[in-house]
Amino acid sequence: MKRVFRLYFSVPLVWRIVAAFLLGTAAGIGCRYASEELFFRVTAVLAPFGTVLIAMLKMVVIPIIFLSLVTGAASLPLRKFGRLGAWVIVWYLATSLFASVFGTGLALFLNPRMEGAAAPSARLLGQVDHLRMGGGGSGGGALSQLIADLFMNPFQALAEGKFLSIIVFSILFGIAVRTVIEESSDGKLRATLESLLDLSQAALKACFRMIDWIMEYFPIGVFALSAVNFAQYGVELFGPYLRIAGCVIVGVILMLLVIYPLMVLIACRENPFRLLRAIREPVLTAFLTRSSAAALPVSMRVAQEDLRIRSELSGFALPLGATINMDGVCIHLPVFAILAANLFDIPLGLGEIMVLILSVVFASIGTGGIPGGSIFLLFMVLENMGLAPEQTAMVVALAIGINPLLDMFETACNVAGDNIGNYVIARRNGMIGETHPSPAVCRQQEQDISGL
Repeated sequence: MKRVFRLYFSVPLVWRIVAAFLLGTAAGIGCRYASEELFFRVTAVLAPFGTVLIAMLKMVVIPIIFLSLVTGAASLPLRKFGRLGAWVIVWYLATSLFASVFGTGLALFLNPRMEGAAAPSARLLGQVDHLRMGGGGSGGGALSQLIADLFMNPFQALAEGKFLSIIVFSILFGIAVRTVIEESSDGKLRATLESLLDLSQAALKACFRMIDWIMEYFPIGVFALSAVNFAQYGVELFGPYLRIAGCVIVGVILMLLVIYPLMVLIACRENPFRLLRAIREPVLTAFLTRSSAAALPVSMRVAQEDLRIRSELSGFALPLGATINMDGVCIHLPVFAILAANLFDIPLGLGEIMVLILSVVFASIGTGGIPGGSIFLLFMVLENMGLAPEQTAMVVALAIGINPLLDMFETACNVAGDNIGNYVIARRNGMIGETHPSPAVCRQQEQDISGL
């Protein structure tokens, strides 16, 4: 038995998840077309294992977002970077907003939905409560509710899972802590706040360890969810999966090969594909590892050795981008949001679309560079659309099965956006070629970051 477990854990997690999805798909289709009795029996047995996975994801998503944003915002050296730091933050937020608009527009155009036998079954969960969206199509009501939700009582927001409120409070609190540390002359107060940040960082690492445990359970949960979904909907479910995958992959490819090159061409007046060739190594690393944080050391080395960007900028912009700049996520999340709107007959007026776009931007800030982070943030986006918990659970269950594939593309887009933003800001501010550390220094920096 120990040998079996050693063999199982020696297989990379992503391949275990893919195998679980394929096996669950085959088992679900077989049960659906075997007999009605077998269908109900298998569904009853496997459904709790999938429910446990979704419950565990919901359990850690709020602590992860809160702690990562507090530590991230508090780590910004506001006084040191000043104007240059503002350039970096504004660029990242602007590209995230653009990616969210682009992703939402693409999803509305391609319109992913579940048709045929799948759609009536989905509606058995009930219609969404449109009052939570500000009156079911009232753009002004939706935006008013969004603004009201941004600044509610943080303890109430934590208890009720109001993601936007948690994000806003976390960022403001982190920036306030950093401001006091930089401006206060009281050494004891500064030391206390630094200890608070150390505690938050330690708690965040503990949460990441919990995520590691949850990720090990992923193959079991994915098998159960896939089996139940395909047992309920049959082969008709392949159509929505193909449409969802097509939306995300097409969006990422357009972002990489059209939109980013146009940004470089307009901002730098040079051949953008030379830059894309230069950053291919960190982008490929992100594609294979599904983690912006894992690609960060490679991005740092390429920025300093190949692009000759000064380390003062790349050492600030790239780690920050790995935390808050998630253009691929901004393309990915709207696809499932539009799918949910189609599933539960949610009317999307201008106000609802604007709320969706802003929700995606806010959600993308809280991913933290972890593999599969978009699954955690899907809860937030769907909650802001007004879905009931069981409706959210259904959409997340659909997303989990195909997420490993989509996560590879979106993470590659995330890292490409970090590197391109770093280069554009360096070019616009004269931060290229003035100082250039030796390859040995760059390699040492890469090892130091890898050890974090």
